[in-house]
Amino acid sequence: MKKLASRRRANGTAKSRGFTLVEVVIAMVILVGGILVVNSSWSGNLLRIRKAALYNNVAFLLERKVVELEAEFSGKPIAEISERSGDFGSEYPQYKWTFEAQPFQMPDLTPIIMSQTNSSVDQMLLTVMGQMQEFMSKAIVEGRVTLIVTTPKEPIKFSVTLYFVDYTQSLSLPGGK
Repeated sequence: MKKLASRRRANGTAKSRGFTLVEVVIAMVILVGGILVVNSSWSGNLLRIRKAALYNNVAFLLERKVVELEAEFSGKPIAEISERSGDFGSEYPQYKWTFEAQPFQMPDLTPIIMSQTNSSVDQMLLTVMGQMQEFMSKAIVEGRVTLIVTTPKEPIKFSVTLYFVDYTQSLSLPGGK
């Protein structure tokens, strides 16, 4: 009985010699859980920051290349627009670009018009549409600028399409002078 009495304080409770094993395990679980949450949010934020920087560079470089090509081909005949490729120098070593040009192909709208009228289509309208398609294929060139980003896994491609129009082409319609 003396042993038990010696462990009691003046107020009648047992002396505390430290933390129990259960308390230490619970504290460790809480600490590890907190570290895991912080680690996952930190790595997720780093990935988002890298993606944002990549997309920012891509948008800047695509805009720069489109402006350069528009300035280069401004006022030149459509026939002089040609394919080319290159890079952005030592400032952006992992970025490359290509430019592909092709004549504009206007879709054939005849089936749509014929289905909406449910009767015989005016031959004059079909003739005008055919001439417009021919005119647009001669007066418009479709260009595609593709930016290629070299990454450790695989290259990533981003593209933008632009149109060059030759306003000097003449359009002759039937019945016109």
